[in-house]
Amino acid sequence: MFYEPKDGHGLPHDPFKAIVSPRPIAWVSSLSTEGVANLAPYSFFNAVADAPPMLMISSSPQASNVDKDTLENILNTGEFVVHIVPHAMRDAMNVTSGGYDHNDDEFIRAGLEKAPSHMIAPPRIANAPVAMECRHHVNLGFPGRNGVRGSHVIFGEVVGIHIADEALVDGMLDVTRYNPLARLGYMDYSAVKEVFSLDRPKV
Repeated sequence: MFYEPKDGHGLPHDPFKAIVSPRPIAWVSSLSTEGVANLAPYSFFNAVADAPPMLMISSSPQASNVDKDTLENILNTGEFVVHIVPHAMRDAMNVTSGGYDHNDDEFIRAGLEKAPSHMIAPPRIANAPVAMECRHHVNLGFPGRNGVRGSHVIFGEVVGIHIADEALVDGMLDVTRYNPLARLGYMDYSAVKEVFSLDRPKV
């Protein structure tokens, strides 16, 4: 089949997110100006540079109130923490995807323990295998359609990184120790449980 996205796909569900998959999930903690913690997952997320380390998350107009809280918090305070979601914490991550009230603390809702960050104010998830403390660098807004706002992309510089000791093997990060969760299309997820290496061609 072929379709132009602006005209619709004619399928029961939009295939775009299923096509661009698997996508890593950023589990983002932030603080409101009143000091209320917020925690929400984002699957439009990735690393974009490594010197200095930079990453991006994208806030979608179709997402819940939590999504708007995260965007507002980051733009107001300039700080956030990105965690990598392990397979074992999938249910807690799913709890934090709900559209709760602005003053609702998703750490408490999901039964997650807070730990202080080293460089910034927002707390991090105490037992997450990886947490990256970030400072807002720049944001980019995309135009929307039919009067709905477009997605908002936030770029942040990683200023501090926490890695659980048990995730390091012979001085290297071993993702099979925590099986990071990935987002597929629709309501589907996957987890990294198998890893293989490929050497680049010598030219």
